[in-house]
Parts: sequence; C-alpha cells; structure tokens
Amino acid sequence: MIESGMMKAAIYYGQKNVSIEERPLPVCGPRDVLLKTVYASVCGTDAAVWRHGPGTGHRITAGSEFGHEAVCRVAAVGAEVTDFQVGQRVYPYPLWVTGDPSRAGTMGAFSEYILAPNAKWREGLYPVPDAIDDRTAALIEPFTVGTRAARRAQPCAGENAVVFGAGTIGIAAAIALKRFGCTQVMVCDVSPLRLEKARGLGFPVCNSAQEDVKRRALDLFGSAPGLSGSAAGADIYLDAAGAEGLLELFQDMGKIGSRMVVVAVLAGKRPVDILHMTYAQKALIGSGGYFPEDVADVMETMAGGEYDVASIITHEFPHRELPQALELAGHPDQALNVVIRYDG
Repeated sequence: MIESGMMKAAIYYGQKNVSIEERPLPVCGPRDVLLKTVYASVCGTDAAVWRHGPGTGHRITAGSEFGHEAVCRVAAVGAEVTDFQVGQRVYPYPLWVTGDPSRAGTMGAFSEYILAPNAKWREGLYPVPDAIDDRTAALIEPFTVGTRAARRAQPCAGENAVVFGAGTIGIAAAIALKRFGCTQVMVCDVSPLRLEKARGLGFPVCNSAQEDVKRRALDLFGSAPGLSGSAAGADIYLDAAGAEGLLELFQDMGKIGSRMVVVAVLAGKRPVDILHMTYAQKALIGSGGYFPEDVADVMETMAGGEYDVASIITHEFPHRELPQALELAGHPDQALNVVIRYDG
C-alpha cells in the first residue's frame, strides 16, 4: 500500500513549454484506486497544444497535468475497494476515470500516477487482456475513437471505403471498417512514412500529394452512378485528416447514396451544396469520442492478432524526454505514433 510520497508529473505551461516536476503523490480515499502509468501515447491534439499553444487541441490550461492515452497498473487501492487488486493492468477510460468528464483530454497520462476516485470496472477502468502487450495497449484510446468513427458510417458487408488520414485514428478506422465487413478500404495521406505503415497492414494506399484521388479510387473500386456522371464505387468516406477540401472532394467524387464521416477536428464552417447532397442521397455524419462497445471491439481486435497494431509505433521515448516526443509527434513526415515509457 502506497501511503504518501512524490511523483513526476508533466505540467503544461504553454507553447513548447512542458516541465517534468515533482508533485505530491495522490492519496487513495476509501473507494479510490491509484494507477501507475506504464505507457502513454501522444495524441495529435497533445502535439498541437505543444506546437501552437492553448486552444489548439484539447482544453489544456497552463499549470495543469495533461495526456489522455495510457495503459496502467493498479498501484494502490482504498480500504473499502474489493474489485481491484494491486498489479492488475487496466485501461483508464478518460471520460470517467478522474470523476470529471471535463478532464477527458487531460486526465494526466503524462504523469507517473493517476488517481481514479470511486473506481468501477468497465466504467472508469477496463481490464486489459493478457494477449495485448503494453505498447499496443497504450493505443487503446485512439483506436476507440477510430472505431467509433467507423461504426458511425454504418458499414455493411461488401461495401468499399476511403479513409483520409493515415495517422493512428485513420488506421484504426480502416481496421475497424474491415472488421465491420468492408471489402476494400483505401487509405489516403501525403506522408510516405505513414502510407507505408498502412500498406504494411494490408491496405491499398493513395498519396494524395502525388496522385489523383478520384482516379485512384475509380481504378480500385470501379465506377458507380453519380449525380453528375461516373463516380467512384466507394460507399463510405471517412475524414481522419482534417485537411482543407476533403468535403468538397467527397461531394465531387462520391456516388449516389455514399456517406462521409468526419472525425478529424477542423474548426470553422465548410461549404456544403445542399441541393447536391439532397438529390444524390448523400449523408454527412459527425463522430466524436467513443463508447464502451468501442472499447470492447478494440480489445478484441488487439487481442486477436490479425493486425500488428504496434507496427504503427515509430518512436518510443522515456518519460524524461516527453518534450522531445511531443515535438516529433507533430511532424507526420517523420513519425506516426509516438509512445512514452515509464520505468519502474
């Protein structure tokens, strides 16, 4: 039982200003669980607030802990806790683990310890199957986001899909679309490194900086009726890139009855041709966050071993080098997924 002490916590102070500091170790109340972080993963929003300052990613305030993608072990339990045992490996569900949903993006995954007040199984904490290694388990959270986006597309067996963005969430969505029944899923990006990772997982790819996406989709999926002529035979489009022009591209190349899910964060208004969308029977669908069913699907995917999920991890840093990890994670031409290792 850990009674007291100090821990190393990552504190965000603003643009390119993160400090690893000694902070008091959280103390368990009677029904609380203390978690020791094993691995954390750097989200694109973490890299954004590092590079550009507050307001460019999750709501992270100066002087606070941050990070929200992690796998942990139970380090201590409160006197009244009977459901959790010290040493158990768990996935902390960011929305509920701290007891404060507003801290979903800042639960403290970049600190050595996280306090889970009034912890409950499959609410704030989920058991991680033995078949999932620690590094892979650090990607559970972003994979749930991608899986939710794929589910929002309502994929049917035999359909085809195009995923824009070969980051962690885009690749997670592509894998989920295949598991949900899609025949072919093409992944588009401008980073050769990321496209090579997607290709290594078995996906046809398109470098949209060098290739015509519509032409590539026509070659891969064949043609289908569009409102203004021949369209690509893809049923689903999924935006995990957040790049300008993707909504317009969907309206141009999507066939009648196709649908687009947007999971990437790109603030501001976008032009939509309502008459075109109406007569083409197209759908535009938003996706944010995830639900327990997505956690279950991701655990099953990772434990099943069909996809080498850990292959998308391109870099690993020790906790003390978190600033270097945040900097590298913001360069998609140099890195895909970046993880942080906590020793001890």
